[in-house]
Amino acid sequence: MGRYVDTAAIIQVIGNIYNNVSLLDYEEYHFNEDDFPEQFHKILFGSIYNLHVLGAKEITLNAIEDYLTQRPNSYAIYKTNKGHEYLEQISKQVDAATFKYYYNRMKKFTLLRMYHEKCGMDLSNIYDVDEILNIKKKQAQEDWLDSTPLEEIADIIDQKILDIRLTYVDNLDEGAEEAGIGALELLEKLRDTPEMGYPLYSPLLTSITRGARLGKFYLRSAATGVGKSRTMVADACAIACNEIWSNEENRWIKNGTKEPTIFISTEQDKSEVQTMMIAFLSGVNEEHILTGSYEKQEWDRVVYAAEILKNSPLYIQQLPDFSMADIEATIKRGIRDHGVKYVFFDYIHSSMKILQEVTSRAGVKGLREDNVLFMISTRLKDICIQYQVFIMSATQLNGDYREAKIFDQNLLRGAKAIADKIDAGLMILSADQDDLKALDMLIKQNHFEKPTIKISVYKNRRGRYKDVLLWCKADLGTCRVEPVFVTDYQYKFIDVPIYKVTVKEPQSAF
Repeated sequence: MGRYVDTAAIIQVIGNIYNNVSLLDYEEYHFNEDDFPEQFHKILFGSIYNLHVLGAKEITLNAIEDYLTQRPNSYAIYKTNKGHEYLEQISKQVDAATFKYYYNRMKKFTLLRMYHEKCGMDLSNIYDVDEILNIKKKQAQEDWLDSTPLEEIADIIDQKILDIRLTYVDNLDEGAEEAGIGALELLEKLRDTPEMGYPLYSPLLTSITRGARLGKFYLRSAATGVGKSRTMVADACAIACNEIWSNEENRWIKNGTKEPTIFISTEQDKSEVQTMMIAFLSGVNEEHILTGSYEKQEWDRVVYAAEILKNSPLYIQQLPDFSMADIEATIKRGIRDHGVKYVFFDYIHSSMKILQEVTSRAGVKGLREDNVLFMISTRLKDICIQYQVFIMSATQLNGDYREAKIFDQNLLRGAKAIADKIDAGLMILSADQDDLKALDMLIKQNHFEKPTIKISVYKNRRGRYKDVLLWCKADLGTCRVEPVFVTDYQYKFIDVPIYKVTVKEPQSAF
């Protein structure tokens, strides 16, 4: 058995779960086989867990032994350690009232053990398992471990790693530099490669925002049912998939490169996101997909779209009840495992889990929702900068949007301060009869289609166009919202040049 193991905590956890297997159903408790470093404990917990998964509402010794007789190696270890007597004994010793305490303690030791064993880290400066002589120091570190949340312990250890990086890799100790150093090189770089990110689905929106730029955080908000999730799905697919069906050309067309992208869903399950993605790629109305009622050639298109999706570096992660730690861990895992550069988080809102996390970290009860939402947006922006990824998210609008004439951060539900941290702020609203009346002459003179949706650009850092409205033709059934023309808030036409951005696969040197 390795270092950083609290056998007493493990015994309490196993004993309590043996006495009350319904503890495995609690969402706040999550188990991993690494929680049980001894093979004997692993077998005991695994047997109880698997019997519960198979439908057992109550765990008995006979059931455990019947289960293990079909697994001779595990059963031999169980018999050698007198598992029958062991379980009888600990079931009488454990105290149900202390389960949560011992569960948290076990998880903290798992965390320390994994950092030590898998990363080779020396953690003696935060918890020294060999400290036995100095009673006061020993008690102080036990008190610290008990009172410090698991996430905070992980943050402390991660900060140790980051400090080393900052000192020996990023060289942040070099101090300020002269403003002129590198200025000419910067100009030459921008001349040869202008500051443009990967194209979004709409060329007009790409021109206004300069595309999906790494290190930037965009927020695209909307009222319920107007299309914030669907437009986000469209942009995620446009970045991650290199083919898309063109209704205008009636064929599949090339769509740049396949860039690693993750779509983090807080409401829809995976299948709901998948059907939206297939509808977007194929140009087939999602209603046809959901009902299985296809028109001519639509089946072939959705099958081909599914194949494109399968071969694209596009990932879906469900986070129905999330904390800030969950969001960051998901993004970091995507970067580490899949090289993700583009993140779509649908959408910013408070949850029970995040309220508990923020309350615990801040040590303040009763934080307002606006405080919590501002903290989320701040952390998302920090992640953009720290990991050089592009993040797009969304929020709901408050009830005032129906009467508004200026469509800016004041309409964001929960916290207008969210907009302080974003690089581009957009808002999707329906085009109403007053809009169409005001636009009538402009539409007729330029032969524009009548818009059904408008997108307000109320913030555009380092961008020329701000406080403008993009008037769009929208087909939410295929998740396609395409801006057609631009005006200011007084319906005055603005001629925005369309930047032609072509993205190609890098040429091989061989």
